[in-house]
Amino acid sequence: MGRRAISGFRAFVVIWFGQLVSLTGSGLTAFALGVWVYLNTGSTTLFALIQLVSALPALLIGPLAGALVDRWDRRHAMIFSDAGAAACTLAMVLLLAAGRLEMWHIYLLLGLSACFAAFQWPAYSSATTLMVPPAQYARASGMVQMAQAVAETIAPAVAGALLGTLMIHGVMAVDLATFCVALVTLLLVRVPAVAREVAPEGERTSLLSEVAYGWRYIRERRGLFALLALFAVLSFTTGITAVLYTPLMLGLTTPAVLGLVTSIAGLGLLASSLLMSTWGGPRRRIVGVFAAEIVLGVAVMAMGLSVNPVVLGASLFLAYLTIPVVNACSQAIWQVKTAPEVQGRVFSFRRVIAGAMTPLAFVLAGPLADGVFNPLLAEGGAWASGIGQLVGVGAGRGIGALNLILGIITIAATLVAMAYRPLRQVESDLPDALPAPAAGSAEEEAPPPVGGAALATD
Repeated sequence: MGRRAISGFRAFVVIWFGQLVSLTGSGLTAFALGVWVYLNTGSTTLFALIQLVSALPALLIGPLAGALVDRWDRRHAMIFSDAGAAACTLAMVLLLAAGRLEMWHIYLLLGLSACFAAFQWPAYSSATTLMVPPAQYARASGMVQMAQAVAETIAPAVAGALLGTLMIHGVMAVDLATFCVALVTLLLVRVPAVAREVAPEGERTSLLSEVAYGWRYIRERRGLFALLALFAVLSFTTGITAVLYTPLMLGLTTPAVLGLVTSIAGLGLLASSLLMSTWGGPRRRIVGVFAAEIVLGVAVMAMGLSVNPVVLGASLFLAYLTIPVVNACSQAIWQVKTAPEVQGRVFSFRRVIAGAMTPLAFVLAGPLADGVFNPLLAEGGAWASGIGQLVGVGAGRGIGALNLILGIITIAATLVAMAYRPLRQVESDLPDALPAPAAGSAEEEAPPPVGGAALATD
C-alpha cells in the first residue's frame, strides 16, 4: 500500500522548500553565467542582453501559459516548468563540457528556460490557493518572498566562491541538483484538483478565448483593476529608482561601500519577508498595501534629498522593508477574490501588465537621468537655482531630483487609489470567489509552526 501523499498547508511547505532550493540554484547559474559572459566578451551590452532574454519571453507568453495552467493539473504544470528549465540548464552544461557553448546558445536556452518559467508562477500561486487556508494567504506569500530573498542574498556569494573551485559547469551542475530537489518535493505532495468551467452545450471554448477571459475577468472587477493599475505605476517608479541606485551611490562613494550598503539593505527584504511569513499582515489587506506604499514613497524621496551614503543605505533598507508587505497583502486579496479555476489566466495577466512596466523603466531610466535631469541640475542648469536648492547641484543630483519626483508620484498614486472606493472597499464589496471547504479538507487543516518548517519564501 503506497504512502499517503502530503496535503494541505504541509504540502505547501514541502513545495516551498523545494522552490527555495531551486531558486538558490538558479541564482548560482545566473551569477556564474553573467560573470562568464562578461569575462569572455568584455561587452556590457551582451551582458545586459542576458537580463532581457531571461525576462521578456515570460512576459510575452504569460497569458497563454496561464490559460494552459487552468486546463492542467497545477502540480503537473509545476513539474513541467521545473523539468523544462532543468533540461535547458543541462544543455548548457553539456555544451560547456564539450567546449562548444556560444552566445547564441546561451540566449536561446535562457529564452526557452524563461518560457518554461512562465508556467511556474501562475501554477504555484494557484496551487497555494488550493492548499492554504484563506486566513494564511498573506503568510504563505511572505514565505514565498522569503525564499526569493534568501536566494538573492546567498546565491551571488556562494556562486563566487564555487566558481574558483568547480568552474562554471560545476556551478551549473549544482543548479541541476537543486532542480531535482524541487521535482522530488512536487512528487511527494497532493494538490487538490479544480473543477474546470463547463461550456454551454454545443459550444467549444478556444484557448485564445480563455486567454482573453483573464483580461475580462480583471477589467470587470473595478477594485482588482484599480489594484493592478496602482501596481503598474509603482513597478515603473520603483524600476527607475532601482536601476539608478548604483550610479547614484557611485557618484558619492566607492564600489566597496556600495556593495556593503546594498547587502545590509537587502537584509530589510529578508526581515520583512520573515515578518510576513509569521505575522500574516493586517486583517484588512488593502490597508497594508496603502500604508506600505506611503512608506515606500517616503523612502524614495529620502534617496533624492540626501547625499549621505548612510542615509541612502537606510532609505534603501526602508524601501526593502515595504516590498514584502505590499506583495503579500496584494497577493492575499487576489487569491481570495479570484476563482481558483481561472487563477492561472488572471494571475498571468497580472504579471504581464505590472511586469511590463519594469523593462520600460529600465529603458527610460538612463535617458531620463543623462539626457534630462542631470543637465537640469548641473552647475548653471535650468533647475539649479530652484529645486537645486533642495536636492543640491552637480554630479548625480539630477538622479536625486528624479528620485524626489518618483517618491512624490508614488505617494500621490497611493492617495488617489485610497480615494477610489471600489479599491478601498475591495475586500468588502467584491465577493469572495473561494469554494466552500469540504469536511476534512486542506482549508480546515491548521498550519504547522513556521519556525520549524521555513527556517529549518509574489
